[in-house]
Amino acid sequence: MTPPRPFILGLTGSIGMGKSAVAAMFREAGVPVFDADAAVHQLQGPDGALLPEIEAAFPGTTGPEGVDRPKLGAAVFGDRAALARLEAIVHPAVAAMRARFMEDNAQASLVVFDIPLLFEKTGKAGLDAVAVVSAPAEMQRARVLARPGMTVEKFEQILALQVPDAEKRALADYVIDTGVAMDATRSAVRDLAARLGNRDGSLPRP
Repeated sequence: MTPPRPFILGLTGSIGMGKSAVAAMFREAGVPVFDADAAVHQLQGPDGALLPEIEAAFPGTTGPEGVDRPKLGAAVFGDRAALARLEAIVHPAVAAMRARFMEDNAQASLVVFDIPLLFEKTGKAGLDAVAVVSAPAEMQRARVLARPGMTVEKFEQILALQVPDAEKRALADYVIDTGVAMDATRSAVRDLAARLGNRDGSLPRP
């Protein structure tokens, strides 16, 4: 009999909602987490595997420290064809890292895919359930505007590009509230991890 594969939980949330903190809580609970953003940074950082290919496609956008994000951003901004070329380089490499992650954690009962733009770009394909990290709008706003270099204009531009929080919560299988005390959020994460990780060969459903 083939052993059951891990239950795959997609984790997402809009800017300032506390997704990174929740991902860390899943790790603390012993759940393997694949961080898509971290994978991209590794691939595009110093000595990153994708630097030669990115430099060939977008000359002058890489250096000793890896990808020069402002330059690369300028090279693809507003140019759908250029963005498609970049995604054709990055996405397969991230998918390969995710496949290795699954191989390394094949014995786990639960794994988490941390996907910032899950509803905006990647979709729910391949996931067993989706958890959305959410907080009240005024708390989200205060968190984001406290970040260095952030302005109201930048914040509003980012929000305009993201699926609204209310819509994400409506599409979610689970909602993790970070608008409460951190211990309460941590307890909710542990409870969800235990619930999804406790199985007898069949995948739990929401």
